Amino acid sequence: MSKHKKPQGGGPMGHGPGGGNMMMMGQKAKDFKGTLKRLLLYLKPRSTQLIAVFIAAILSTIFMIVGPKIMGIAITELFEGAFQKFQGVPGASINFDKIGHILLLLAGLYVFSSLFNYLQQYIMSSVAQKTVYDLREDVNKKLEKLPLKYFDGRPNGETLSRVTNDIDTVGSTLQQSLTQFITSIVTIIGIIIMMLSISPILTLIAIVSLPISIFAIRPILKRSQKHFADQQRTLGQLNGHIEEMYTGHQVVKAFGHEKKAGAQFDTVNEELYEAGRKAQFISGIIMPMMFFIGNLSYVLISVVGGILVTQRAISIGDIQAFITYSRQFTQPLTQTANIANIIQSTVAAAERVFELLDEEEEVNESATAHLTKAKGAVTFEHVDFGYDEELLIKNMNVNVLPGQTVAIVGPTGAGKTTMINLLMRFYELNGGKIMIDGLDITKMSRNALRKTFGMVLQDTWLFKGTIKDNIAYGKSGATEAEILAAARSSYADHFIRTLPDGYETVLNEEGSNISQGQKQLLTIARAILADPPIMILDEATSSVDTRTEVYIQQAMNRLMEGRTSFVIAHRLSTIKDADLILVMDQGKVIEQGTHKELLATNGFYAELYNSQFSEKEVG
Repeated sequence: MSKHKKPQGGGPMGHGPGGGNMMMMGQKAKDFKGTLKRLLLYLKPRSTQLIAVFIAAILSTIFMIVGPKIMGIAITELFEGAFQKFQGVPGASINFDKIGHILLLLAGLYVFSSLFNYLQQYIMSSVAQKTVYDLREDVNKKLEKLPLKYFDGRPNGETLSRVTNDIDTVGSTLQQSLTQFITSIVTIIGIIIMMLSISPILTLIAIVSLPISIFAIRPILKRSQKHFADQQRTLGQLNGHIEEMYTGHQVVKAFGHEKKAGAQFDTVNEELYEAGRKAQFISGIIMPMMFFIGNLSYVLISVVGGILVTQRAISIGDIQAFITYSRQFTQPLTQTANIANIIQSTVAAAERVFELLDEEEEVNESATAHLTKAKGAVTFEHVDFGYDEELLIKNMNVNVLPGQTVAIVGPTGAGKTTMINLLMRFYELNGGKIMIDGLDITKMSRNALRKTFGMVLQDTWLFKGTIKDNIAYGKSGATEAEILAAARSSYADHFIRTLPDGYETVLNEEGSNISQGQKQLLTIARAILADPPIMILDEATSSVDTRTEVYIQQAMNRLMEGRTSFVIAHRLSTIKDADLILVMDQGKVIEQGTHKELLATNGFYAELYNSQFSEKEVG
């Protein structure tokens, strides 16, 4: 393997921890209470603001709840005045002044209710966004600590879905549903108190609908939870497929796999549709069921209330207020049930985020040793390594002197890139040790170790930004003069100046507005600017034309001057002059020596070499 990228079929060399479709098939929220409790811990730092939200919600709700009672007083005043006047009571009249004062008070209450409602929404929006900000920060820090094997074993779209879609789901719930939940609870309590003050009998009738409603919707909520978890899972699967097909659309078209890719999309999309349809349908039953139970309660209250009014047990205004309360009573119950529905989706999303946060990190390090300026001596001493229980590299022993150019050759899957990954400490060893200038790399921090290396890979990586910024990526605080010098040393300066904006030319996300060879020259310029004591070169000339290859080879030769260099090579003609050639097969160094020495032994290397060249070329 020669690509320092996500390998085919799983981890590098095809033996990693599964690839492709590791999507937690059929998984649902395993720990609803634990996940919800953990999510609430993110709200703890903003407990003061939440208390303010709670107080604002209480005041807003109280002012709103008192309204029907006061409206009932106005209706009673109007009814009694009109009724007495109808009966011909002497001096009877409607006291419009008193009714006007009552209505003015009512308007004031509703204004204050709106103000406190605005205040709670304003504070809660800040709480929600800060909470999601903290969650994103934790996820970002976690991604920085995850080992390479995590990314080798999962499609990029799956991880992207957890970082974007799932966190957005959590944020939306906090923003929209939490205040509604608080308001609903306060409203339920407040309405019960107001209803009890009017008529305990009617209150009992209204409250009976509550346990009936809970009993009716509980099995529905439990059943919908699984479908919401499936919905989030398949959404991540769909994102992974789209990301893979989009980034590789040229390959898809070249091999005529549009129909196959479309069919795979349709399959996953169908799964998402089915999961979403079932989740929404089952949870959608909750609303009409709540309305049905609420309407039964409403009819019963109206009948009994009418009887109480005729018996003068309560006033007509109170029965009107109670009917309003009974209707309002079912609304927060319905909202609470609906929020419970949303929480199912939110907890499923949060669990996926927490699963990412709980992934095994790189081995903790307390080492602080570092090399001020490494000379470049590298030693592999009895190194054992495997991605799982099976060892792929066994008892590897290699000794590289400072300034040597070491070529690593072998068939695909031999372990060439794995060797580099171990050198860079992207993976931890099963046994043995690797030393640089006699210092065990595990005694160094990963950051200090990786600053010792520069890399030029077969697959170039450039980000959206100017050419100057992309070169400067190799060294923090690089001056313009250093950037220009690096570009000249890599033979990139000429083509850069032919571009319309020169060094200020902005590359797009894929870097597709310049050629592959030009991209490679920029990555070499970046490595030259970094000026590392050890270089790693991964078949950097394999995908360019012959003329560009000459420029790249010259730039690489300049880059390797005075440095220890590890060159992963497929075209053996490019490494004839290497000081040491390591021949790998099935994770082992089976031969090592110079080009002439290896040809003289007429072994595996000679067989590889002769398979690429005719006898005349060999001679």
